[in-house]
Amino acid sequence: MFYHSKELQYNARVSRPDPRFARLLLEQFGGGNGELKAAMQYFVQAFACHNPYPDKYDMLMDIATEELGHLEIVGATIQMLLSGVNGDLKNVAEENDIFGDGFSKDDFIHSAFAVNPQFGVLTGGGPALTDSNGMPWQGTYVNANGDLTVDLRSNIAAESRAKIVYEYLMEFTDDKYVLATLNFLMAREIAHFQQFEAALGTIAPNFPPGVRQGDPRYCNLYSNHSAGGDAYGPWNEGRSAGLDEEWRYVDDPHEQAMSTDGLTALKPEGTERTEASVRNADKKLGKERSGEVRRATESQNQQWCEYGAGKAATRKREPVGQSR
Repeated sequence: MFYHSKELQYNARVSRPDPRFARLLLEQFGGGNGELKAAMQYFVQAFACHNPYPDKYDMLMDIATEELGHLEIVGATIQMLLSGVNGDLKNVAEENDIFGDGFSKDDFIHSAFAVNPQFGVLTGGGPALTDSNGMPWQGTYVNANGDLTVDLRSNIAAESRAKIVYEYLMEFTDDKYVLATLNFLMAREIAHFQQFEAALGTIAPNFPPGVRQGDPRYCNLYSNHSAGGDAYGPWNEGRSAGLDEEWRYVDDPHEQAMSTDGLTALKPEGTERTEASVRNADKKLGKERSGEVRRATESQNQQWCEYGAGKAATRKREPVGQSR
């Protein structure tokens, strides 16, 4: 059940119309890294969490719903930036000097339509569900894999991309009110990034993503596929961050492939894992993850929620700064 409040989460304002920036801001309305993408991604991901991870379902639905509110903030800002194009304000634009000296209503509307004809031809002076180049929003923007560790990593990346888009957008306007709105929206991306990161940390183990652990012969290989100017760092020397295995630097991948029958005869090195231990870990984690879902889901006579029963789970709050 959704409930809409007419008051925006943040007090969105603009100093003056700016159809050119309105077009750029469409990127966060109907673009691949925008607010609708985020809302739909977290909304879709939440369904698979409802029974096995009700706490993560709550988080994903909370953030998805907030993202819809952010979509409204972006849409409202675009609409205000297009004031004078909208039919309700055209007469007012003729009577009031809101555009500055020497800039007529006709000049303003021509400018808006030249930037994006859809503002007038298709939307009558309002935001369209497209990106800044007029490409329609599409469901392929949404990433939902049905594995929470994978989905949370997708969300961390999505919040990172959305944050940097807002950062770039702030370079293209000097409107103090618009900048304040963008600053708020950018800060919320940082908050959501941290929330998804924290949620991922509550799932153990969470690396590698999924259930299967990965063949120990190949997880710690670094193949040097370029000649000259070789670079070294924690990505190819020392121990790996995720599996704590010793990186094996392969200076000549072609020779390695030829001498090991296409890597099929390669032996594990730099790791305590073996093929047998990996198979056992696969079975153990697969049984654990499957059991989580099966225990939380009835096989028949299912009901999504209990009406009048209050919240499904009691939230346990700890003092700020207290570690678990």
